Amino acid sequence: MQAITIDEFYKQVGKDDAESLLPDGINKEIGHFNIFNLEELIPRFKDDPGHMPYNRRAYYKISLVRGKNIAEYADKVIHIEKNALLFATPKIPYNWVPQDMDQAGYFCIFTSDFLIQSKSGAVLDELPIFRPGGYPVFQVTDTQANELELMFKKMQQEIGSNYLFKYDLIRNYVMEVIHYGQKLEPLTTYNSAHNASARVSSLFIELLERQFPIASPQQKITLRTARDYADRLAVHSNHLNKVLKENTGKTTTEHITNRLIQEAKILLKQTDWNISEIAYSLGFEQLSHFSNFFKKQTSLSPIEIRAKIV
Repeated sequence: MQAITIDEFYKQVGKDDAESLLPDGINKEIGHFNIFNLEELIPRFKDDPGHMPYNRRAYYKISLVRGKNIAEYADKVIHIEKNALLFATPKIPYNWVPQDMDQAGYFCIFTSDFLIQSKSGAVLDELPIFRPGGYPVFQVTDTQANELELMFKKMQQEIGSNYLFKYDLIRNYVMEVIHYGQKLEPLTTYNSAHNASARVSSLFIELLERQFPIASPQQKITLRTARDYADRLAVHSNHLNKVLKENTGKTTTEHITNRLIQEAKILLKQTDWNISEIAYSLGFEQLSHFSNFFKKQTSLSPIEIRAKIV
């Protein structure tokens, strides 16, 4: 599952980059932020109401949803009957399935750079609502939904203003919504009837995804081999390999390899890190080992992939 970039998101919702992205130079200075009215986007999916382009993203997203929906995660399914506040992080992939076209609400998207300039933003991933394995969907009453809607409307009003410090103000509104959500009780999750082997498979996939995305050249994944994952899950590596093969059709090594290649392609495409830095972040001590590994899986070297993208 490849991460959806900011540019790809705008293409999916039918927005013109020139109108929707912040002015040139601003993104590098403050990161990216934007807010949308869900009712304005829903008509784009009338022909396919069961699909919304939601999976792993290269940005954060906070949504106030008013409608009947299902949120699917690696090991949990969350049913939303009326109002919900949903927090999405680049580290946790999920699938969003509207149950009908009667949808309303707002959502905002932002990069980590946007909030990291505040003290609160610096510890964003440490907050409970953004931690892997948590419950990022919160039930809200009609009254609470109305209160949250006012916060989103403030963001929408401010982003269109000429106020010099409007993004500082918007950061405060975003953090207000985050803390509002943390004070709420999470929705009950309805797990599918997993047997023991399916449960191990789900936990493995979740553990694998927790290591990504790689945010800086200094970040290095800590789990690289099938043995590493088996030890973390407290099972024998042969058992882990067996249940993954049964439930997914792929071995432990195949899952790890595919995920490393996927992240390598993302880093080669979306960053200006040199290839040695990318190799290190993905757990390769030697550049040659990474290059050989990458070429074996893709038939192209990292240099060729980067040149092809450019």
